[in-house]
Amino acid sequence: MDIIETIKDQIASNTVLLYMKGSPNAPQCGFSSRAAQAVMGCGEKFAYVDILQNPEIRANLPKYANWPTFPQLWVAGELVGGSDIITEMFEKGELQTLIKDAVAKAAE
Repeated sequence: MDIIETIKDQIASNTVLLYMKGSPNAPQCGFSSRAAQAVMGCGEKFAYVDILQNPEIRANLPKYANWPTFPQLWVAGELVGGSDIITEMFEKGELQTLIKDAVAKAAE
């Protein structure tokens, strides 16, 4: 499976997926830390991919997503955005609704 197929499969297989530097409990950059905190604050389980451990994903995801930076949050197969967007949506209560609705729909 080539790397783009791997990325597509990860996005399709996980309702909520955060591509980040490090892990939610041990983020390796401030942007990833803020993004992970916001997603964890939504109270739903989510998957993550540590791009520092996956250099091929780190190199190819920005091209696939047409989004140059990390972290990247994907919900129900759609790119939500990076750290600033994630944090802003969380503060407005929009991220919680988006994630809860997506998780509920996936469970149907």
